[in-house]
Amino acid sequence: MPKLKTHKGLKKRVRVSPNGKIKRKKAGTGHLMSGKTGNRKRTLKRTSLVAKGFTRSLLRALGKA
Repeated sequence: MPKLKTHKGLKKRVRVSPNGKIKRKKAGTGHLMSGKTGNRKRTLKRTSLVAKGFTRSLLRALGKA
């Protein structure tokens, strides 16, 4: 079976932690920020983990599994 190419779009958007978890940025910070509360904006700044169900397929797209 041939090697799989890395999905370049995904590679630019996520980081894989040493434990194999995938970290991502939260959506909703591109524009229209003035209508959002400060608490919501602070929460959106933080990174988030990808859900367990998606992790395996995303790792494969990144060429890690």
